[in-house]
Amino acid sequence: MNNPKAQKLIKKILDDLDHAGIITNTLVEDLKQLRPYAVEEKLPVVAKALRLTYEHLEENYTFDIPIPEDEPIEGEEEEFSTQEFSADESLMYLINLIKNAENPMNIEEIREYNEALQAYED
Repeated sequence: MNNPKAQKLIKKILDDLDHAGIITNTLVEDLKQLRPYAVEEKLPVVAKALRLTYEHLEENYTFDIPIPEDEPIEGEEEEFSTQEFSADESLMYLINLIKNAENPMNIEEIREYNEALQAYED
């Protein structure tokens, strides 16, 4: 995202996550404020990710979506998501992808987050 106000808000979100972890009320408000910048910059995948993320946080009070796994290297066994993950780290990873949404690889990973958020059932 290129808007300086959006970049400042992203930095605040990342700093808050790094220092205090997921504080639902603050985080939901920040994500809601960030979403119009994604719409303005014509980044529908990012706008959707932000909406799905704050809705998920409002309902679950945590970010229960693991970081998407890399494609398995040929010849190696695929590991399923049985490994432990940190909600804070996963959300920080997603916000960093959003921060650099002009990278096509990041958009693909954001799409994977969107799919996981839509498929999530508690």
